[in-house]
Amino acid sequence: MNNYSSNRFSVAPMLDWTDRHCRYFYRLMSQHSLLYTEMVTTGAILHGKGDYLGFSEQEHPLALQLGGSNPRDLLECAKQAEQLGYDEVNLNVGCPSDRVQNGRFGACLMAEPSLVAECVNAMQQHIRIPVTVKTRIGIDEQDSYSFLTDFIEPVAAAGCSTFIIHARKAWLSGLSPKQNRDVPPLDYTRAYQVKRDYPQLTISVNGGINSLEQAEQHLAQLDGVMLGREVYQNPYLLAVVDQRIFGVQRQQPSRHQVVQLMYPYIEQHLSNGGRLQHISRHMLGLFQGCVGARSWRRHLSENAHKAGAGIEVMQAALARVPESLAT
Repeated sequence: MNNYSSNRFSVAPMLDWTDRHCRYFYRLMSQHSLLYTEMVTTGAILHGKGDYLGFSEQEHPLALQLGGSNPRDLLECAKQAEQLGYDEVNLNVGCPSDRVQNGRFGACLMAEPSLVAECVNAMQQHIRIPVTVKTRIGIDEQDSYSFLTDFIEPVAAAGCSTFIIHARKAWLSGLSPKQNRDVPPLDYTRAYQVKRDYPQLTISVNGGINSLEQAEQHLAQLDGVMLGREVYQNPYLLAVVDQRIFGVQRQQPSRHQVVQLMYPYIEQHLSNGGRLQHISRHMLGLFQGCVGARSWRRHLSENAHKAGAGIEVMQAALARVPESLAT
């Protein structure tokens, strides 16, 4: 297991996006960013037939995000995560979708701080890795600062010392999950106030951060920042995170080198019966802003999904981007 000093910079858990292929790709560009799985429900882990917890050793530091509200089920999943070598378990108290609410987890749990505290306590009492919580600043009309602190205080007392705060409230009805990522206004000052009032807690902020300049501004007030969609759409920004955010000097691979470093991983995936598209879809934004980026995306989009598509499709797409201009 890789120990890490903080979640100073992390990549958000994103459903259907941050799978193991995506995370392996990201790790080639940043060795220190904390990566998160997609949210996985306790029911899927305990009763499903898929490999929901698989990952590559290269992905560390890596956190598993769990969705659930049954303390016993969460503990069982947390134990599995620890045994497999995950570095952190994170409880989702931020997802607003109807499906999640019907399962009594996600953002609706903000209204049940005692239950969240019970869940955190059940896990933290029996595993050694950190248990963290990702939450919103409020739900529906319950969006006062006191509502947020009334949630944080018992959960912190139960053993959670790290909170990732998505600086928007969630509307549990009337907005889609996608709209809930954009429509409710951002209020970063709410996260800043939590840090001032609870300096002993580790507080990270998430939501609407689309540059490292913005990330650095938040880090002047907080312990960590979490980026999601911006990283997915422009993944090469990770290439400077270790130096700018963590102060670590290392030779960063060029965009072309990142693609070439993926070849052995892709070949292994294909030899195991996987398809090129499973991996290439996460790489479409690698050349954002470069000459040839559109041609790169088009070639992969039109060919990677075809039966039998192999490494030659990736090589042909890469040849469409002039290496001297892909800086």
